[in-house]
Amino acid sequence: MESPGGAVQGGVEMVDVDEAADRPGAGPAPDRGGRPVASQGGSGRSPRPVKVLKAGTGAAVVLCMATALVHVLLVFLHVAPPNPLSQQYSRQVNAWVLPLFEQNWRLFAPDPESVNRQISARTMHTAPDGSVELSDWFELTGVDNSAVRHQVFPSHTAQNMLRRAWSSYLETHGGDDRPRSQRALMIQQYLTNIAADRIAGHRGGAFESVQLRVTTVPIAAPAAPAAAGGPGSATVAPTPADTRYLPWWKVDSHGN
Repeated sequence: MESPGGAVQGGVEMVDVDEAADRPGAGPAPDRGGRPVASQGGSGRSPRPVKVLKAGTGAAVVLCMATALVHVLLVFLHVAPPNPLSQQYSRQVNAWVLPLFEQNWRLFAPDPESVNRQISARTMHTAPDGSVELSDWFELTGVDNSAVRHQVFPSHTAQNMLRRAWSSYLETHGGDDRPRSQRALMIQQYLTNIAADRIAGHRGGAFESVQLRVTTVPIAAPAAPAAAGGPGSATVAPTPADTRYLPWWKVDSHGN
């Protein structure tokens, strides 16, 4: 005996599975083991933490790219020849570039070194009995030169830190070594800290004051070639070296 939607076999009604699944309110069809199968539908939305992570990552990438572009633009205005844009925003450019990103050259017009400088330092220590002890001169430039010589990839610290600190000192101080601005005072402290840290790291000892000595030797120009069949070019007398002694500067006590 047949009935709508199924057949009766041995007194048991057989119902088509697809028809039962299409009924209103019916849940997911069970698998062969009788366990319900999870629905494949749904809204398809990602969990909130994943969305927050993606949004944060995107914002960080945009911020890094914007900072990099602004940095490149400001450094370009700093090294480019003077123009209306760099002059109008000179205060903002200098505030960003100086002193960490300062450049020692100008775009399309590099300024190579014309002198060799030998920077030395010595320390002063006051003993408990009141006696003053002076150390021998310590060659700061010599340490940098030895760290650069025969090195395939010398560090930026060995190549430029001391040299750029002294160049900035010359730009901000007069002949009397008196700082006339906050930047000049900062450069002076920066140069003092470099000398004190390097002396403490290489030689040690207790000291409270540091003095620098800078010997400047001009680089001689190449001699002009002698004319064909004529006498050799006259020998140019070498320019004498100039030695400058800086004042004693107080530093944080080292070695005590």
